[in-house]
Amino acid sequence: MATSNPEILVVDDDLDTCENLRDILCDLGYTVQTAQSGPEALELVRQTSFDLALLDFRMPGMDGLVLYREIKRLSPSTVAIIMSAFLTADTIDEAHGAGTWKVLSKPIDLGVVLPLLEEALSWPTILLVDDDRDLCANLWDVLHDRGYRCSLAHSVPASTRLIQERQFDVVLLDLKLPEGSAQDVLRALHGAYPEAKVVLMTGFRSELQTLISDALAGSADAVCYKPFDVDHLLGTITQLISSSREPEPASQPDPAPES
Repeated sequence: MATSNPEILVVDDDLDTCENLRDILCDLGYTVQTAQSGPEALELVRQTSFDLALLDFRMPGMDGLVLYREIKRLSPSTVAIIMSAFLTADTIDEAHGAGTWKVLSKPIDLGVVLPLLEEALSWPTILLVDDDRDLCANLWDVLHDRGYRCSLAHSVPASTRLIQERQFDVVLLDLKLPEGSAQDVLRALHGAYPEAKVVLMTGFRSELQTLISDALAGSADAVCYKPFDVDHLLGTITQLISSSREPEPASQPDPAPES
């Protein structure tokens, strides 16, 4: 699957701030779009899957936190950084409670923000496929807090669409899904990005044992049973990502023939 430049959204009601950040980030190789209001930003989010968003806190009509809550609903994998010239302890707590990653003072210090962009964009990507929305929301919080960019899908069509749009390091796949089957997701993943690691999830260990065994013998890498041991799930994800990112050993030259 071909990868493109990271997509960044900059939202600020100050046009100069938008243009300055766009010019600098574009020069560094990022693809940047800007908006000067919350509704304008949401239109862009509906059209583009942004990796990261820089959001001004105080904007007329819709502030940065209200905007981020909508962005999170539409694009949970987008990492958000709030920018504000009016920082208070309450603002920071509210921003982190909403799921934003960092809160930075304005004017923005590029020496601070650029390493943060690189860090966030290096986070492993996870697709969580489960029709239990409460479970997905809870796991999103856990994974986000540990430095993962997590997309959510609650049906087979939604998951296969995301697989065609994005590249994922790990897919967490529930075995009972609406509008199709887990096998449909596995086939789509194998066709689009076979290198992705797959962790099966189910609360039906006995009922689905044959399916689990067949998947583990094929394209799945591990299984975690519900209710989760969260530490075990996180350990499994860490191990799979580490194994996929290990450099392959250099090939050794054939030994010279004995004389």
